[in-house]
Amino acid sequence: MRIALGVTGGVAAYKAAELVRRLQEENFDVEVVMTRGAAEFIRPLTFAALTGHKVIGSIFGAGEGEPANVESAIEHIAVARRIDLLLVAPATADILAKMAAGIADDFLTTLYLAAKVSVVVAPAMNVNMWEHPATRENVARLRARGVRVVDPDEGYLACGMTGAGRLAGFEAILKAVHESGNVRRDLAGETVLVTAGPTCEDIDPVRYITNRSSGRMGYAVAQAAAARGAKVILVSGPTALAAPEGVERVEVRSADQMSRVVDERLEESTVVIMAAAVADHRPALQHPQKIKRGSAPMTLNLEMTPDILAEVCRRKRDRIVVSFAAETERLAEHARRKLAAKPVDLIVANDVLRRDAGFDVDTNIVTFFTRDGREQALPKLSKREVAERILDEVVQIKIHTDLPGAHGKANAGQA
Repeated sequence: MRIALGVTGGVAAYKAAELVRRLQEENFDVEVVMTRGAAEFIRPLTFAALTGHKVIGSIFGAGEGEPANVESAIEHIAVARRIDLLLVAPATADILAKMAAGIADDFLTTLYLAAKVSVVVAPAMNVNMWEHPATRENVARLRARGVRVVDPDEGYLACGMTGAGRLAGFEAILKAVHESGNVRRDLAGETVLVTAGPTCEDIDPVRYITNRSSGRMGYAVAQAAAARGAKVILVSGPTALAAPEGVERVEVRSADQMSRVVDERLEESTVVIMAAAVADHRPALQHPQKIKRGSAPMTLNLEMTPDILAEVCRRKRDRIVVSFAAETERLAEHARRKLAAKPVDLIVANDVLRRDAGFDVDTNIVTFFTRDGREQALPKLSKREVAERILDEVVQIKIHTDLPGAHGKANAGQA
């Protein structure tokens, strides 16, 4: 679930950095929108480093003296479409007044009008400002529209006064987010085993065979599954990615190692999603020392690596198994052939030659091939959005296989 966190220009803006971390611990994907005033209290770079996303400050996406561009001028629409909830914390009296009046003079207020999602605000200000009739009226108007307001706490304020106005505690804010965001927990009770990233097959202590997989797709699946309540075991080849919050990551290097870990952890799983780009071949002979120029034949003999998916399918039973098919030609033909050869429930196929759907990019274009013969081509989506769609399919498959008599039919002929 993606949250846009609006940070406004109050002393409590510094607390927003810790709030980002707490949201991430709850497996929310956070992007930050800052007002000009907020940037006077905390630098945008802080939030960019914490979230891994660009921080948006200007509605035109340009600095002083720089020309605006069409893409940045309509970015509030793109953000409005991809978020699931808007959280404004801290919310100043000024931003509350603008939201109540429908004023849209910066990115955050424009986003508020454009986003058809739940909205949570956590005010923070001087006690007199909080108690002023204008602020009370603005808060009442927002509540009447369905905006969830997390009342500020009482205590000693930065201005030296004592009273209501301190930013509410993180637990109260998180509770409001969960209740307002209608967070899906449809994988609660499931254990999802995800493989991700490439494998490296050594030639000698210095050189190896690998592929261009960044692991982003598998990590997105792991993060999304954890956010939906699953226990997640992420078996990852070498990547530069940080482990998603709430996910158990087991790091491996070779196909043999990945096969061994999957074999050991398979019995714990109820869902297996094979997103790793496992090397199909490895050198038949691994040289114990670095091969010197001219000291060895110029031929590399290869042998097959373990077929991890085949072993998972052999032990499938009631597990839901999803496999990826990274293709460079005849995508549908190869995906259908893979589906016919192995009793997986869903094939996620993509053409890795496409710049916007291949390796090491944030977007993907995939087609679903299901056991019941459905084929669904998805538009270009972020990898997190693709992950959510995959999990939607998993939930539907689970519902179907949980129907009386469905297990025997689904698993007919399987070991």
